[in-house]
Amino acid sequence: MHGEVRIERCGPIALLVFDHEKRRNAITVDMWGAIPEAVRAVQEDPDTRVVIMRGAGSEAFVSGADISEFEKTRTGDAGREYDAMTARAFAALQGLDKPLIASIHGFCIGGGAAIALMADLRYAADDARFAVPPARLGLGYHTAGIRALIRAVGFSETARLLFTGHRIAAEEARRIGLVNEVFVKDVLDENVDELAHTIAGNAPLTIRSAKITLQELAKLEAERDTARIAESIERCYQSDDFKEGARAFMEKRKPRFKGE
Repeated sequence: MHGEVRIERCGPIALLVFDHEKRRNAITVDMWGAIPEAVRAVQEDPDTRVVIMRGAGSEAFVSGADISEFEKTRTGDAGREYDAMTARAFAALQGLDKPLIASIHGFCIGGGAAIALMADLRYAADDARFAVPPARLGLGYHTAGIRALIRAVGFSETARLLFTGHRIAAEEARRIGLVNEVFVKDVLDENVDELAHTIAGNAPLTIRSAKITLQELAKLEAERDTARIAESIERCYQSDDFKEGARAFMEKRKPRFKGE
């Protein structure tokens, strides 16, 4: 059993589930390789408006990369291919133009924390534990991962997490900005699901435009595609949803958005 990344659909919500319960959902090479295709599937599904990432079972979101594979996968040419594979996985998650929520329980360590940082919103159970431990493994940490951590918690907290490798609890993660909110574990899924359905009920083209703008603003200024932002905004104004939103407001009713 090398783990799997599977998709579960519930109306406008898609769950992206990391399932390797025997090893606390540690990410294997097979799982890294499966992430881009899973993201492509939810990206191309017109019925999916919001994506939630979670770990299978009750012990972990993702406890990190599977260390049992390191001797074969993290040295020499194999190491370079492994880095390229993880980069493709992160790029796929980061490039998704639908809202991506991380629902985090238990261990969220190393590669798990890096995956969670690709989400737009992160919500944690009160049993969640976070760490970025490359200093304890002798690994180099790539610029993209450090940049994502800086965006979430700032330079000083990024330095502390990287230099110490310490684990932090859910409430501390909330305090430093690593997660948006912490819930009692038994109600985490319920609250994240309610949030996802709230987002899914809003105008899809507006949500997409906001997501595209956030993606571009996260880039270095010289790399930003301002034309992509402008096109997404113009598409909103030209849409039937814009007309429906205005009409519903005037008629004092809930709008029925179709994403067109």
